[in-house]
Amino acid sequence: MIPAAFDYTTPTSMDEALSLLQQHGDEAKILTGGHSLIPLMKLRLAQPGMVIDLRNVSELRTIEMRDGSLHIGAAATHDAVQQSDLVSSHCPMLAACASEIGDLQVRNVGTIGGSVVHADPAADWPAALLAADATFELQGPDGKRQVPAVDFFVSMMESATQENEILTGITVPSAGPHGGSYLKMKQSASGFAICGVAAMVTMDGDKVAKARIGITGVADVPYRGTAVEAALEGTAGTADDVASAAAQAAEGRMALEDLHATAAYRTHLATVFCKRAINAALASARQTQ
Repeated sequence: MIPAAFDYTTPTSMDEALSLLQQHGDEAKILTGGHSLIPLMKLRLAQPGMVIDLRNVSELRTIEMRDGSLHIGAAATHDAVQQSDLVSSHCPMLAACASEIGDLQVRNVGTIGGSVVHADPAADWPAALLAADATFELQGPDGKRQVPAVDFFVSMMESATQENEILTGITVPSAGPHGGSYLKMKQSASGFAICGVAAMVTMDGDKVAKARIGITGVADVPYRGTAVEAALEGTAGTADDVASAAAQAAEGRMALEDLHATAAYRTHLATVFCKRAINAALASARQTQ
């Protein structure tokens, strides 16, 4: 299939990119990796008059430490995140998540920012970034603003990004010694998560001091498993503790139902993969003490 005719430009700075976005308004679409936008254009479900490709805005590809926190540029590829020593030392769970995305070709071209702005409810990054307490930096004509991960994923295929804004980066605060894990059941053709769970756990002696759980693929929007976190924190993280907490993985959520899985099966998977991810995170956290 062939997309409708469009103009194409490659700005080299954020100022230029924002100016082009303002100039073309509703006719413009931002391109980073293109794994979501290009198929939509080929199906003519999206028909932008101007495609603004950010590949040459080098500041959006950086992965660096800023004031003790990890900063990942929005145009950093999945592979760049997976291979980064900074990511692996600061938050290994993010590197593990990156390794689970698509295939090698997808990871080499697809970007973390493109994925989260697209806000597919079965994407991998949302679960991991929710569990990591990440903050998203958006830049528009009125300057920059910060959006916590819990507020960024608004609804199915909708993020907090406004039409005149560009996601510039993602900040992950230091979690100190911790354990993390990202596990999923994937749809075999696409690699997207039928259910994916990210867990980050911090221990204080033999007790769980802090737990953060991100869940994707289950509901129409990725979400934090706050009921799971509350049930797990303060416990010794025994098998019974984990099972009891994981049983609340889909609490208050209406599970999706499609040709890949029924709502009841997704609800079941949420519990199963939550339990597995927590156990893996606990094992890792106990080794850090």
